[in-house]
Amino acid sequence: MSDPRFAFSISATDGSARTGEIRMRRGEIRTPAFMPVGTAATVKAMKPADVRAAGADIILGNTYHLMLRPGAERIAKLGGLHKFMGWDRPILTDSGGYQVMSLSELTKVSEEGVAFASHIDGSRHMLSPERSMEVQTLLGSDIVMAFDQLVKTTDTPDAQAEAMERSMRWAKRSRDAFDAMDNPGALFGIQQGGLDEALRRASADALIDIGFDGYAVGGLAVGEGQAAMFGCLDFAPAQFPEDRPRYLMGVGKPDDLVGAVARGIDMFDCVLPTRSGRTGQAFTADGPINIRNARFGEDTGPLDPDCACPVCGQWSRAYLHHLVRAGEILGAMLMTEHNIFFYQSLMAGMRAAIAGGAFTGFADDFIDRYKRGN
Repeated sequence: MSDPRFAFSISATDGSARTGEIRMRRGEIRTPAFMPVGTAATVKAMKPADVRAAGADIILGNTYHLMLRPGAERIAKLGGLHKFMGWDRPILTDSGGYQVMSLSELTKVSEEGVAFASHIDGSRHMLSPERSMEVQTLLGSDIVMAFDQLVKTTDTPDAQAEAMERSMRWAKRSRDAFDAMDNPGALFGIQQGGLDEALRRASADALIDIGFDGYAVGGLAVGEGQAAMFGCLDFAPAQFPEDRPRYLMGVGKPDDLVGAVARGIDMFDCVLPTRSGRTGQAFTADGPINIRNARFGEDTGPLDPDCACPVCGQWSRAYLHHLVRAGEILGAMLMTEHNIFFYQSLMAGMRAAIAGGAFTGFADDFIDRYKRGN
């Protein structure tokens, strides 16, 4: 019998690349899927309806930021995150572990969890597996992430092993706490282990033994470079069951997405398209461009001649150059809208190519053109 909360099916494969669908109570998620990041209950510079119109089936919210401001209990009192921000589709919330370790100057890791000082006002907090599950449940998350300890690929092997093992103990506590809350959503486990295949295997085995609805590859895209990341993805996704979605956290550039899909990844999130939009960078089929560059000051063409987004259909590079250089809010909005549309179009193109048995050619053509640049 299928699970009414969460069901994943694969409709086609091409090599290791997969396309399919996740079905949840708030709607379907087409995979491979890219989740725009709505850190603080907003995909920055975009209205929810425009995020959906760009092709997004799901967005990401952040436990750390929302528990600090405006507070998970307040959001629950106001009807949950979906109602609060006006997004009625699925939401995945990350566990807060990454932000606790990366944003707070004062942290103390223990078996209980992570004690930290808020980056907003310095107030002290404890985030544990149990509290992370509670916060994500209060938010009304559709896909909850287990609480884990941040591991960098540059950490020592001993530190990576210690953090991975602690993350697996926390994964079990996350599972137990999630189940005790009768949460109607799904729960994903997070694999750790740096670039070490044996550590990754041990982590995957521990997560599979606990049992999760989906599995994330964590601890990548933290400075190791694309070649090392792809080297890890050559083995890490295949360590998980084929019938569960595989999520690569915090990735990435367009060519990262194509390479990761080729290695069996189904889900992604990254702040890059929105952050780049706010700083004047646009992604195009011919590589990224910096719209601040003087050469665009009198360019009457669209950001990307091959893009069907509303921005490319109406405004010129010259106008966007003016808006961004002048610091106008509309510049950040339009650049972000284009970037989100570009990412979603890339995912749609990969889904179609996999379904048609033409993914290798699609990937080679995309990467060749993207890296040749403007």
